[in-house]
Amino acid sequence: MEQTIFTNNNIISWLNYFSQHAPINLAKLKMLDITGKNRNLIPTVMSNRAVLVFTDAGHPDIFYDMWNAELGDCDIWYNEGSDPSGEIKHDKVCDMINRGINASAAMLILNPNAATNYHIGIENSRFSCGSVQYVCREVRAVIMNKLNLRDQDNICIISGESIAVESAMIAGEGCIIAVEYDRRDRITMKENTEKFGLNNITIVESLEDKVLAELPVPDIAFIVGSPRIDSEIKRLLAINPAMNFVIYTLDFEILNSLPALFKENGLERTEAIHVAVSRVNSKRMIEPFPAPWLISGQSIKG
Repeated sequence: MEQTIFTNNNIISWLNYFSQHAPINLAKLKMLDITGKNRNLIPTVMSNRAVLVFTDAGHPDIFYDMWNAELGDCDIWYNEGSDPSGEIKHDKVCDMINRGINASAAMLILNPNAATNYHIGIENSRFSCGSVQYVCREVRAVIMNKLNLRDQDNICIISGESIAVESAMIAGEGCIIAVEYDRRDRITMKENTEKFGLNNITIVESLEDKVLAELPVPDIAFIVGSPRIDSEIKRLLAINPAMNFVIYTLDFEILNSLPALFKENGLERTEAIHVAVSRVNSKRMIEPFPAPWLISGQSIKG
């Protein structure tokens, strides 16, 4: 069981305090504990109208980060102490950007503009402009469907920056290991984690033992196919013999090699799909996008 400074009794006391002093419907409230955990505050606030946040000291930029994420109109209900008592205060995020949190406490964040249903397939324009060529959002939506992530899943994503961002939002209580071999791509990935307020992504430069030793064991892997794919599959299966895989490739040679590669590594193909997307542009011309193959596989023993 995870350790937290907020016990059940503490939480009930805070719930009672806010229910008496703030316009809150407990039936529609989302609770989030960010004390010592890699939990994502900003995406949670973006997708919930009311969030009760339990936090510890040491978040000097929490309100500035929310404002920077275009959450300046959110209402913050809070008090000045660490206990659920005394006068309650009420301010907009935009009026609190120079404040931090210097003690354990709870605060209520109300976001009337929340997008309460998460839309898979983020617009590419929202990602950081950098070294990465992002897959089109329609293809990414299919990829996320095939990954079928749960909120506590751990996933290893190799060279799939936008996939890592959406996975971190869905698996909010899991860990996303983003493997980026290129230094420029690691910089772009870091920019995306900051832009979307994602704290559950760990960016690494390889699959070496020393790199992964202290990280959670992944349940599933998403791999953008490259000449490294054989060693990548072997390394991931050594970590978790029951690993599930989704392989993305535009390369015919890699696609052709996968049946033998799966057989060699004790995997069975569960699905193979070809995704083609075209759009009609402003000049009424058909604009095609790269059409990848997505190959899903799982351990025969698993």
